[in-house]
Amino acid sequence: MPTLLYSVISYQHTLKPAIGLFCLLLLAPAVLTLAVWAPEVWAQAPHYGTNITEQRSLYLQAQDALAQGQNRNYRALRARLNDYPLAQYLDYADISQRLANLPFADIDAFLRDNAGSYLAARLEREWLSVLASEERWEAVVQYHNPQNSHTTLTCQAHRARLALGDTSQLHEVGDLWNVARSQPNDCDPVFAAWIAAGQLTPDIAWQRFSKNIQARNRSLARYIMTLMPEREQVLAELYLRVDSQPELLRNLDGFSASEPEMPEIILHGVRRLANIDAPQAMLRLHSHHQQHNFSAQDMLDAQRYIAMRLLVQGFDDETESLLRNTPELATESLVSWLLRDALRNQDWPRLLRLIDQLPAGDQQSERWQYWRARALTQRPGGENSELANTIYQTLSLNRSFYGFLAADLLGKPYNMIDLPVDVSSDETDALYNTPAIVRAHELFHIGDEINARNEWQHANVAMTPRQVAASGQLAYNWGWHRNTIQAMIRLQHWDDLSLRFPLAYGDLFSSAASQLQIPTQLLYAMTRQESAFMQDVVSPAGARGLMQLMPATAREVARGVGLRISNQDLFTPEINISLGSQYLARLLEEFDGNRILAIAAYNAGPNRVNQWLLRSVDSPLPPDIWIETIPFAETRGYVQNVLVYAVIYGHRMNQPTAFLSPAEAARQL
Repeated sequence: MPTLLYSVISYQHTLKPAIGLFCLLLLAPAVLTLAVWAPEVWAQAPHYGTNITEQRSLYLQAQDALAQGQNRNYRALRARLNDYPLAQYLDYADISQRLANLPFADIDAFLRDNAGSYLAARLEREWLSVLASEERWEAVVQYHNPQNSHTTLTCQAHRARLALGDTSQLHEVGDLWNVARSQPNDCDPVFAAWIAAGQLTPDIAWQRFSKNIQARNRSLARYIMTLMPEREQVLAELYLRVDSQPELLRNLDGFSASEPEMPEIILHGVRRLANIDAPQAMLRLHSHHQQHNFSAQDMLDAQRYIAMRLLVQGFDDETESLLRNTPELATESLVSWLLRDALRNQDWPRLLRLIDQLPAGDQQSERWQYWRARALTQRPGGENSELANTIYQTLSLNRSFYGFLAADLLGKPYNMIDLPVDVSSDETDALYNTPAIVRAHELFHIGDEINARNEWQHANVAMTPRQVAASGQLAYNWGWHRNTIQAMIRLQHWDDLSLRFPLAYGDLFSSAASQLQIPTQLLYAMTRQESAFMQDVVSPAGARGLMQLMPATAREVARGVGLRISNQDLFTPEINISLGSQYLARLLEEFDGNRILAIAAYNAGPNRVNQWLLRSVDSPLPPDIWIETIPFAETRGYVQNVLVYAVIYGHRMNQPTAFLSPAEAARQL
């Protein structure tokens, strides 16, 4: 980490957060490359007149005045901002503070003047909640918009109609009730009226009961059971017992009844039993099938489920025999488990037999075509080398993990396939005719990225494919790379490498790479995979920022260089990139510079990688096999993507990068 950045971070922690961030930006402009600081980009927007700086200042002052309750000052400032793109954000904030006072006229004016906007939709929902809390039922019916609603609002609208004596829409309540979860309390009066009106049939009750058993909501399922007639209650009680004690399936006599619900109960129990004892589950499935004659599809689904549990429980040979005897059971997920076992043992004849058991479409995938070719080259005599070479030639045309592996085996250059999306400047400029895009532009400029994303997404919903393409280019022009990447995904345009693999935060990555002796391409590739350059993203596991650092890991790395950081600091690009780069450098050192292992450790942790290495310590594997047999599918895909992205970034930077270095290709893992 640069010395300047050390001092900046240390100084930041002596200040309040807002002041600290300001000082960070003030003191370290040389290391910042945020797109919002590119005035030549922002000047392109048609709403940027000569007074835009003044308007922005007035807007921020008006926000502050409103927050502090300085209403006279706020009104004076607001009057000067009628032409500013974000004026509606002030109006929204003003009205939001007064919703409890029921300002009908102001609400109507805002919804009318801003119809179709993100904020109008948001205010409409918030307004309806206030009206419902005040039991203003006529107004709730008036303002409820089914196209801009969620479950609570929908139930509140139903409550309003019922309170006004209108039962004409009661038949719609069944879809709200029949779900695999509890619904909001606001729905309870509606459900009570629906049930009292005789709309709850035994079939609907059974459907919801079953959904909640499957979703593991046993307490809710028990409540639903109380709403059933006696016959269904008896069956539901059996269902619950089988769910908790699937070994009851051993008693065939207990399931001899010919009730239409019985197959479902048995098949659920079979799956529950398979989680504990898959061979026993297969026996029980066939025993009950003789008695109840399950449908062909039910048998197929149940056997596939059991087969996967057989694999998890270590019955590989039994599963392989099952698939040979019942070929229609084969799926990619089932057979690939066995294929990877064959790869770990480098059993090439078995690998070829198993590839032939894959569904036809999966046999033709890049993955299994590559491994077919690898297996063919291992046959004695070399009679299959020509066929293997043909497969490699075809694969080498692809810009992919297996394409690059094949190219390396053939000694061919990588086929980068770089085809820019066909978008004109007129098409990108035309997007500024969309008010939501203008607002997103200005919000992004002033640093309100959350609302900027909301506006952008709201605008994208109604875009044509051509406009989506233009929006991707426009977002790229702004330096808003996550939206560019999302636009290419939405279009399924995979070959514009400039848009899909941006060279963002160049100074930060170059500085970190230079100081830590890490390839810049690798840092770019890691960040592209981790966050797609979204600096404030938080993963479900809690990883933060551009390089998706877990707070505990980040604090440990920071302590190593004498720093104290907060979780919020990880959203600051220069801090995140510096700490993420240092962590990656540590992993590269731990694994002797091997990028394969360091990348895997970045995703799954170094302890797991060391455990995986121990599996093959007696029979080391070539790197392509080791990667293919990584136990975690997420980590397997992660390693493959990052290695590919590093090559692409080498291409983008005019610094050709080998897919695997000579040392990586030669090392057995």
